[in-house]
Amino acid sequence: MTEDEQTKAGRPPRADAMRNRARLVDAATQSFAEHGVDASLEDIARCAGVGIGTLYRHFPTRDSLVAAVYRNEVDVLCESADELLASLPPDQALAAWMQRFVGYVATKRGMASALKSMMGTNTALFEECRRRMNDAATRLLGAAAAAGGVRSDISATDLLRAMGGICLATDNADLPEQARPLVALLLDGLRYGVGAPATADRLGAAG
Repeated sequence: MTEDEQTKAGRPPRADAMRNRARLVDAATQSFAEHGVDASLEDIARCAGVGIGTLYRHFPTRDSLVAAVYRNEVDVLCESADELLASLPPDQALAAWMQRFVGYVATKRGMASALKSMMGTNTALFEECRRRMNDAATRLLGAAAAAGGVRSDISATDLLRAMGGICLATDNADLPEQARPLVALLLDGLRYGVGAPATADRLGAAG
C-alpha cells in the first residue's frame, strides 16, 4: 500500500516513511535539475539512501515523482513569502522573493517537458499551484505597496507574467546569474513614481 493509499484509508504514514519520502523528493529535485527528468530512478533512490522498492512504494510512476517535486518546489517558494515578510521590510521581502522565483524556475527547467505533458492529465495540480503562487505574490505586493515601497497598480498576475518573461529570456544553465540584473530592472519599474506628487498637483504648483 502506497502512502497515498494509507492516507485515504485513514492511516497516517509512519514517521520513517515520511522521512524516506522527503529524502526521495530532495534527491529527485537535485537529480532532475542536473540531469533532466529522465534521470535514473535507481540513482535517485541511492542518493536518498533507500532501495528502489521504497521509491516505487511512494511514487509508483515517474510522473508521480515529478509531480511531487514540482509541488514541493511550489510549497517552498510560496511559504517563503510569509517568512520573508516576517524578517524583512516589505519591499526587500518582495525583492528577495523575486530572486527566489528565478531559482525555482531554474530548478523546474529539468522537468519542463514532463510537466508540459502532464498539464492535460493533472489540471488540478497546476491550478492549485498557480493559485498559491498568485496568492503569495499578492501578499508581497500588497505589503510593499502599503508600506510605500512599490506602486499599487501592479497585479500579482502582471508580476508573475513579467518574471516568467525574464526567465524565458535567460533560459540556460546560468539562469539565476543572468536574470539577477533583469529582476533588479523590474524592481526599479515597480518603484517608479512611488511618493511622487500627482501630475495635477505639480501643474497647479507650477501655475
